[in-house]
Amino acid sequence: MQRFSLMSSKKFEEVVAKLAAGVGHPDVRGMFAKIGAAKTYAEVEKVVQPGLGPTGLMEFMRFDLGEVLRKAQGEKAPKSMRFLIGNALIMKKMVEHVPDAGSYAPVTILVDERADGVHLSYDTMASFLETYGNAEALKVARELDAKVEELLTAAAK
Repeated sequence: MQRFSLMSSKKFEEVVAKLAAGVGHPDVRGMFAKIGAAKTYAEVEKVVQPGLGPTGLMEFMRFDLGEVLRKAQGEKAPKSMRFLIGNALIMKKMVEHVPDAGSYAPVTILVDERADGVHLSYDTMASFLETYGNAEALKVARELDAKVEELLTAAAK
């Protein structure tokens, strides 16, 4: 596994806001209901496309890990947020070649506050899929990694 990590001197809330601005925020439950009702892949594409942000990615869910820390340590606890980010159309391209790719998509991005700044971390999809030896899946994974790395770099600035 290979981890892509950046550090930002910006405030946690600013980094999270920039990250959020780079991805779409669809009604995920409604989107999956429409995907389930779709009769063709073309219909699925029409459902997914509007939910994508400027990076071609969307936020599926976020977990405020810091909330748990604050319950134990109080308001001085560091902030930490885990995001599930992806694109169902990209996932499909990987899973067609490597079914296990579905275990890794959507991807996890961690944004956490530390003494030296705000860290943004992501375990690359290509590093997960390399062991399967499928060039097509690996190509798609690298393209996804580039999108995520661009998103994190923009959020850290």
